[in-house]
Amino acid sequence: MAAAISALPFAASAQTTGPASSLSSDANAPTNISAEQMTGRPDREVVLERDVEIIRGETTMTSDKATYWIAEDEIEASGNVKMTRFGDRYTGDKLRFKMDAGTGYVENPTFHMRANSGQGAASRIDFESDDRALITQGTYSTCEGPDPDWYLSANTMHLDKGRDVGTAGATVVYFKGTPIIGTPYMSFPLSGERKSGVLPPSIGTTTRGGLEILVPYYFNIAPNRDFTFLPRIISKRGLQLGGEARYLGSTYAGETHFEYLSNDRETKTDRYSISTRHTQRLSPEASFGWNINAASDDNYPRDFSRNLATSTNRLLLRDINFRYQSDYWSLTARAAGYQVLQDIYALTPITRPYDRLPQVTFASARQDVGGFDWTANAEATRFYHPDMVRGDRYVINPSLSYPIVRPGYFITPKVSLHATSYSVRDPMTDLSASYNRSLPTVSLDTGLIFEREASFLGESMTQTFEPRMFYVKTPYRDQSMIPIFDTAEADLSFAQIFSENRFIGSDRISDANQLTLAMTSRFIEKNGVERLRVAFGQRFYFDEPQVTLPNRAPSNDKKSDFLASAALKLSDTLSTEGHLQYSATQKTISRANYGLSWRPEPKKVLNLTYRRDKANELSQIDVSGQWPIADRWYGVGRINYSLSDNTQVVNSTNRISEGLLGLEYKADCWIFRIVGQRLPTGTGQANTSLFFQLELSGLTKLGSDPMTAIRRNVPGYQLINQPSNVTGM
Repeated sequence: MAAAISALPFAASAQTTGPASSLSSDANAPTNISAEQMTGRPDREVVLERDVEIIRGETTMTSDKATYWIAEDEIEASGNVKMTRFGDRYTGDKLRFKMDAGTGYVENPTFHMRANSGQGAASRIDFESDDRALITQGTYSTCEGPDPDWYLSANTMHLDKGRDVGTAGATVVYFKGTPIIGTPYMSFPLSGERKSGVLPPSIGTTTRGGLEILVPYYFNIAPNRDFTFLPRIISKRGLQLGGEARYLGSTYAGETHFEYLSNDRETKTDRYSISTRHTQRLSPEASFGWNINAASDDNYPRDFSRNLATSTNRLLLRDINFRYQSDYWSLTARAAGYQVLQDIYALTPITRPYDRLPQVTFASARQDVGGFDWTANAEATRFYHPDMVRGDRYVINPSLSYPIVRPGYFITPKVSLHATSYSVRDPMTDLSASYNRSLPTVSLDTGLIFEREASFLGESMTQTFEPRMFYVKTPYRDQSMIPIFDTAEADLSFAQIFSENRFIGSDRISDANQLTLAMTSRFIEKNGVERLRVAFGQRFYFDEPQVTLPNRAPSNDKKSDFLASAALKLSDTLSTEGHLQYSATQKTISRANYGLSWRPEPKKVLNLTYRRDKANELSQIDVSGQWPIADRWYGVGRINYSLSDNTQVVNSTNRISEGLLGLEYKADCWIFRIVGQRLPTGTGQANTSLFFQLELSGLTKLGSDPMTAIRRNVPGYQLINQPSNVTGM
């Protein structure tokens, strides 16, 4: 017959436990004891036999036999010992445990952790406190079952739940029964929280660097500050030291990344790069910041860049700025310049932009002041270039409009003035000059909006019909003597044909006597989702524009290229869009972009894009996707294939300007990835990288990480170990 007693060594109130990283003691909870047979001395000890069960708060112990010393609040148990404590489970041959202190040991145990499903076996586990345990001659894995695909074996392991970290000494990691890595020390997370320590090493190869081995060390300095030390061995070049620091506060944020390679074996020079960004709010209205980038030489992006953004960026910005923002006006002051990294394979050198030393801009706006909207913008800039005309530019640009917006239509008449003054000097001849220019502009923007109930793809929807007209009049002024500091002709687009100036920047103000006509139609579901949108637009010139950039002849065209755009959502999984620019004068498509995206299920995506730009001799097909190809196997890839023979766009011997191809395998507790990437680094030049990665869930990632490359190349990619009901990357 079973017997049970309840002991109250400290207090009679039970206490619940918190998260594993901040465990609460069971010291104040009552102890409930039951067994088939009980003997002992009152208030001293209880000897328990057969079906023994001892419960204290979040701790439950069962065994064949046990002794409980009441005064010491200590248990000794043997025979089929099982203990559950704060959700973690232990089994063993013998247990000695102090209930109040959470200290003791278990011999020949197995264990299973609640926080990350980690499990293993050992010769002994010593419980040092509620949060800490020492495992001797143990194994550890996050794989389920008695024969895990991977595990680590260590002489000693320390598990510290308070710090959310496990450390192991004299460690060997086994995969499929084969040792794959040995280390005298290893740390690993007990959940997903950040921690200081050695990050997974990265091993890969590139055509320009050869074998590369990176062993990062992460410093979790504070919840809002960290630093990653990035030593990298590059077989063809030497040891590169790098680092990344990040910080975030209530009024500031920033990051700095640097790389340094002493005495590159290939170039016999020191190589480096640095990038630092900072933003600081001084008050609710005022802020300042900087964005400073530098590299040691022109070829640094080609030799060391590991993503497209840095491999093709040869204009390195250096900018310091201050901004004051009030309710109706703002003031910005900045000093900005560039370091130009020339591409030795380019047919023409890269033109250095002008430095702004400094630039001050003012912007002010009010809406609905007696029905009127007004803006007042001003700018003062000193432009510097070592080899070209330099000088000061002052701009004032006020405007006044009277928008009339009613259900079904809008009309917005507007007048504006663009006044500019220049004071310039040619450093080659030391000649100075001044120029002044004032140009008024009037415009009228008007449109109609019609709606009706219609059927589309078998569903009831709202169809809109939205014609729009935009007229602009600006007189002609000869501007050929004014230098070009920061101005270029804007690409034609739907946004641009509804603007007043054909140019971006203040050095050229286009003369205009023109009318833009456009039409947009949409099919909209009851829930507001847009299923179809089509738009057409074209600009018509009553007088041919005469203002041009230097060495450009005026156009005699009476109308711009014809623009067409469409976006169609065929279903929740299939969508397509296209944009086209047609030249009626040349009777050809001058620019086009078509895209198709199919996402039938999580972790299934196919993207197809075609791009054409006749002016730049660009014609490309871009295909990317992620797809399961066999049981547990996933394919991922992208190819950007050039149909053009333009050697400035692609090497004529290889039309693949950019590409990625990889395989991923997902097991229950590990993932393997092999990915190859081709990355353009300059005109007709490319760098090929190969990534191998073995991800041991809950422990580490071995090899080189391809995830940044995969996410950038495959829109819609999902992690293969991500739950299917979670969308995004």
